[in-house]
Amino acid sequence: MKVRIKGNFVRYRLSKIDVELLSSCGVVEEKTCFKNNQLFSYSLRSKEEIKNLDADFNNGHLTIYIPAEDAKNWVNNKKVGYRNTINIDIKNILVLLIEKDFQCLDETEEDQSDNYPNPIAR
Repeated sequence: MKVRIKGNFVRYRLSKIDVELLSSCGVVEEKTCFKNNQLFSYSLRSKEEIKNLDADFNNGHLTIYIPAEDAKNWVNNKKVGYRNTINIDIKNILVLLIEKDFQCLDETEEDQSDNYPNPIAR
């Protein structure tokens, strides 16, 4: 799973294995270690009592929540992703997006063997 953050826009991209784990276990987690034992971690978790993506950030850990039914069924459908916009306050919104990670069309050194085939590839 990869994370991209720009301002108040947070996007997770999930490989095939990530989507399978989410479906079977209800959670996918990643972490990045920094100097001085600093850790940034992030996860995608299924949650029963919600209807749209939600999120929180506590102690250096970012969690996006997905409705449990969507998490369970995503592995078996062709849906590319889920999106939700949350009003934080009168001036701020938080946009959440989770999507299946497609293989890049240009050259990259990143291992993409577990990514979904790109639908626009020739």
